[in-house]
Amino acid sequence: MIIADSLVKRFSNQTVVKGVSFQVERGEVLGVLGPNGAGKSTTLRMLAGCLEPDGGQARLNGFDSALQRREAQTYLGYLPEGAPAYPSMTPLSYVRFCLRARGFSGSALKDAADHALERARMGKMAHKSISDLSKGYKRRAALAAAIAHDPPILILDEPTDGLDPNQKDAVRALMAEMAPKKAIIISTHLLDEVETMCSRAIVIADGEVRANASPHELMHLGREVSLASAFRTLTAPTEPLHTPSQICHHGDGS
Repeated sequence: MIIADSLVKRFSNQTVVKGVSFQVERGEVLGVLGPNGAGKSTTLRMLAGCLEPDGGQARLNGFDSALQRREAQTYLGYLPEGAPAYPSMTPLSYVRFCLRARGFSGSALKDAADHALERARMGKMAHKSISDLSKGYKRRAALAAAIAHDPPILILDEPTDGLDPNQKDAVRALMAEMAPKKAIIISTHLLDEVETMCSRAIVIADGEVRANASPHELMHLGREVSLASAFRTLTAPTEPLHTPSQICHHGDGS
């Protein structure tokens, strides 16, 4: 469903994504881990068709995200970094706006918007101006817009950023509910989310995939005893790095 094939992205004279490759099938939830500036969000933006790669290819359900952007994005629900939305709209009007852009109308539009806002647990906040919402509710409004058209592919950049513990639990439950029928990528800094939500994880550091394995396999990588210690080992610039071929067990993690 999702293919990143040797993706490369340069800004000015700096290469921030260096040949990133992986695949995600239906029924998988892939966690994307890495320190700040590792190239995670840039990789997701190329997959979503928001950035054109300087090398390699991104494909969604068989369509090239750059060359066949409209077709690829038909299958995609995307929550970008920062959860941008029109501040003068309410979450309800924003979700309906996004659905109209995808061709929804009439009762189908109303039902899809109401269902998405309910799943995102917006409650009465669905009728308040987005500019007046807390960071967590803004995030949930953008999440509702991403899932409203029931896409088979979800790419979610920090979906629980700004949420309180109860709200995080609700999002995790929603991911578990949707996972069997979708291919999902979740970028996060929270290692416990990877353990609870993801069937597989990749670790990106300095624009490269350092590991591609299940959370359990990462947790017991080498002498490590936890996901946190494995993450530190894989992303530490002064430590010897394992080659991807040693620890990539699913798909192409080179």
